[in-house]
Parts: sequence; C-alpha cells; structure tokens
Amino acid sequence: MQGTVTATASSLFTILETGDPALAADVVGIDFHNREAVNSPAACAIPGPAGVLASSAWMRSAFTGLHFPILGTAADDERDQVYVRLRMRGRHTGPFVLFRDGKLDKAVPPTGREIDFEQIHVLTMRDGNVVQHQAVRDDMTMLGQLGVFPPAPALAARLAGWKLTGRDRRAATAVSASAAEAAAGFGAA
Repeated sequence: MQGTVTATASSLFTILETGDPALAADVVGIDFHNREAVNSPAACAIPGPAGVLASSAWMRSAFTGLHFPILGTAADDERDQVYVRLRMRGRHTGPFVLFRDGKLDKAVPPTGREIDFEQIHVLTMRDGNVVQHQAVRDDMTMLGQLGVFPPAPALAARLAGWKLTGRDRRAATAVSASAAEAAAGFGAA
C-alpha cells in the first residue's frame, strides 16, 4: 500500500501545482473535504475535486512556480491516513488574499519574494482516493519571508495603501472569481 499511497499523495500536490482537472478526477474523492479551506475563497470549500481545483487556482494566483517537494510520507493503515511532510516553494507575484468567515481578512500585495517553508499534511484515504485534508503549516515563517510578520515598513505602507484604495477588495473579488471559475470548470455550481 505504501507505494500507492505515496503516489496518490504526490498527485494531490501535483494538482495544486498545475490545476490538472483529469488528475483531480483520478485522485480526489467526490466527497473530499478540506478542513484548511477556512482562509481560502469560498469555492475552495466545495467538496470533491472542484474544491481542490479552486484551491490550486487560489494559490497559483499568488505564487508563481508553486512547488511542493515531498520530504517524506508515512501511512497509518488502521486509520486510512497518509502523513506527508513537504516544503511549499514559489515566488510571490500576485496578491495573496486571505479570508476569515468568508470575508476578506488580508490581501498581501505581490512582493516578488521567494517562499520556502515546511508543512505536514494529513490525508484520509478511501477506495484509493483522498477524501479529507488537514494540515499543520508554518505560516509564521511564510509571512516572515513575505515581510508581513513582523511587518517590514515598506510592505506595511503598501498594505495600508491597498486597503485605503480598495485594491485589497478588488484583489479578493478577482481571486474568488478565479477560484470559482476553476471549480465551475469541473462541474461545480
């Protein structure tokens, strides 16, 4: 089982890197649930492959060259779970929009900075498909790499400017539309 599980886990992150709908149909269960979608556009919480494709569009809109090199995997056959340790890498070239309770929380303007930080993902499997996703991410390191935490003075000024001019809301609308379009392309309403 370990080889198949590793391949399926790798494929899930390939979907996030590429937005490949055919691969999503092969790897993601129709009842897939992403417990980490709370900070994402609403379409990312859609069950099944459509939600994964929405998540891919959301992340790729912010990070060029998005890549998830896998550092290790482990399987718990009794719980039908796979644990994946990986890195998230990319260059921040688009607004990174975060949501809270379905509303805009923060839009980080493009910084051009590289991100490279570790994450651990817990995937629940059923019938050879991923049906649930949970993660432990080092978001503080990512925000530090972007200059958001602690706030670099220049980025703090840009964040304030985006908020005052409404650019943050326009970015949230555009990112949400892109995620919804990716989900709708898979047949989600």
